[in-house]
Amino acid sequence: MDTTNSTHSANAADDANAADEQRIRELVARSQKAQIDPDVLPALHTADMVIVNLAGRRLFGRDAFASAMAEALSSPLKDIRTSLKIDDIRFTTPDVAIVSLTKTVHDERPEAEDSSGLPSVGAMTYVLTRQGDDWLIALAQTTPVQ
Repeated sequence: MDTTNSTHSANAADDANAADEQRIRELVARSQKAQIDPDVLPALHTADMVIVNLAGRRLFGRDAFASAMAEALSSPLKDIRTSLKIDDIRFTTPDVAIVSLTKTVHDERPEAEDSSGLPSVGAMTYVLTRQGDDWLIALAQTTPVQ
């Protein structure tokens, strides 16, 4: 029995997953870097995306997200930054990935002494979809970690 084709196929699949994982890691890095750029960050999401933030606010669609982001950046919330650490990447299909992250909030507002009442760490989940050769964020949900 000839197994060279199945071995080649498995290696090709592993290579494709490694390339996709690298693209996903780059997307997460771009999303973190663009967190104060209302032109770039929404473009990293699908048009029909959903976000649930650390406070439980839910936004539907890229336009609603862009509007909320612009509003936040014109308020004291502009001084809040987050950092993301990838904990796990799983492919549910070749075109859908679930990324588990730890989100850490860095509140740099002068009056930040626990003024928000929200924890500084959250368990974040991205659901990503492949669009051509790119990956975009279809869902971003953050659960506060006490």
